[in-house]
Amino acid sequence: FCRKNSKEAQSTTATKILLTLLSLCLFTQVFGLSSVAQVVLGKGNTGQYLSINMAFGIGVTLGIYAAGKISGAHLNAAITVTQCVLGNISSKTLVAYVIGQFLGSFLAAATVFALYYDALYHYTNGSFTVTGPTATAMIFSTYPASNVSLQGAFFTEFTATVMLILGILVIHDEKNNAAVKGAQPMLTGVLVLGIGLGMGLNTGYAINPSRDLPPRIFTAMAGWGMEVFSADHSWWWIPVTAPILGSLFGVLLYKLCIEFHNQPGHETEPEKDQAGMETS
Repeated sequence: FCRKNSKEAQSTTATKILLTLLSLCLFTQVFGLSSVAQVVLGKGNTGQYLSINMAFGIGVTLGIYAAGKISGAHLNAAITVTQCVLGNISSKTLVAYVIGQFLGSFLAAATVFALYYDALYHYTNGSFTVTGPTATAMIFSTYPASNVSLQGAFFTEFTATVMLILGILVIHDEKNNAAVKGAQPMLTGVLVLGIGLGMGLNTGYAINPSRDLPPRIFTAMAGWGMEVFSADHSWWWIPVTAPILGSLFGVLLYKLCIEFHNQPGHETEPEKDQAGMETS
């Protein structure tokens, strides 16, 4: 019986990993990365910055719809780490989700590379570069604007992720005024769209280590070389660390400013009267 339960638990974990991988690969990342490829390789004739933001928002929405019931739609490693720190998921579950996220994101980058390989080769004359007039590495991972310092880039990613986690908590907080469950994925997609529209100039709003690091590893292997890690003063570590710290700070901020004021001990008189009527 114990062995049977152990096998069932392992099967459940594997299902969660595969579903997270599927949602990231087929929805979130493929939609987002392919939209960037279309804008860059089309030289602005087949899309603009707005289309990139919309594609990432659509991808997030579909990813949550696909994986929300089974795994809670853990599409962001920063939020997954935060959930583990808060004790909402175990360390084993954290590892399973992050593996799924990273594998899915890596496969998404490979899929977009294969999808646009001919266009990439034509655009670059066969020379894949990180910088310069025909740079294409930014299709797969984020890079800061030339006028942004490392400190400014870190603060941008940190702040954007704070806004992300605050928005997610507002949408899902049952103690407050949460959105209906069927609308939560769509509203989360709109939230990502809003962050892109308002905070994408400096860094391209990675706001997710599993969105940025696996495609960067793929590009290093696929022809862009190790410059993807050394470019812009070794910028690569900022989209990994800043979102995690921003997510943790955003949860703390939400608890201090909103959640602690929604505890049962702080019910207003009308709320107590309403609760009494419902009990009766």
